[in-house]
Amino acid sequence: MKEPLVSIITPAFNSEAFIAETIKSVLNQTYENWEMIIIDDGSTDNTAELILNYVKNDNRIQFHSLNKNSGTGVARNFALEKASGKYIAFLDSDDLWKPKKLEKQVHFLVETQVPFTFSYYDCINENGQILHKRVEAPSILSYRQLFFCNYIGNLTGIYSTDYFGKITIDKSRKRQDWILWLTILKQIKKAEPVTESLAFYRVRDNSISASKVKLLKYNFGVYRNFHKYNLLKASLCMIGFLFTQLVIKTKYVKNMT
Repeated sequence: MKEPLVSIITPAFNSEAFIAETIKSVLNQTYENWEMIIIDDGSTDNTAELILNYVKNDNRIQFHSLNKNSGTGVARNFALEKASGKYIAFLDSDDLWKPKKLEKQVHFLVETQVPFTFSYYDCINENGQILHKRVEAPSILSYRQLFFCNYIGNLTGIYSTDYFGKITIDKSRKRQDWILWLTILKQIKKAEPVTESLAFYRVRDNSISASKVKLLKYNFGVYRNFHKYNLLKASLCMIGFLFTQLVIKTKYVKNMT
């Protein structure tokens, strides 16, 4: 029986320092039935040229470019239109997968007959050095738990198009992944991870996620704009979010030294 096709969605913007390593982590997968759809989001560096070098040598890699920088939401939706896989997975242009990532997750999805899963992940710095930090999650993740904290790393989530169809990505600049997982868990109520680290998340010094103030702003925006809560209710939700981050989530962040 042929393995199901996995479509890997990768937006790229000025990623020349990282994109080659990201692509190599996909090429090194033990699971081979995949397509990697890379969307260049108006890069001004050598990102496109680097990607095209890999496209020439492996027809599983697709490359498309946008005329101008439009944000990762637009790029991901463009890639989704091109995707033909039974499963949709996400990998940003600076993150990495461990070799058995797809194999283990697809096996889990098929064996348990669930439409969605994710995994734990480790953190690396801009230079690829391991930070000895592993981010885990509850073994059964409910919608309510996800509502107050995004336990799911974007680079680890994978869902079935047979069950959900292709889920349109929110066009906001940040927290699109959290909105996507909330959309999924609102339907299935709970999700189970593959309980091991299968990826490396790169912590960038200049990223929005590295700025706590900016990140809080985008989190608040999820309650206001996605959930459509008024100012008071969104503010109360943010208190719950902060409590979860400071008190509850810390037990799922492991020091691996």
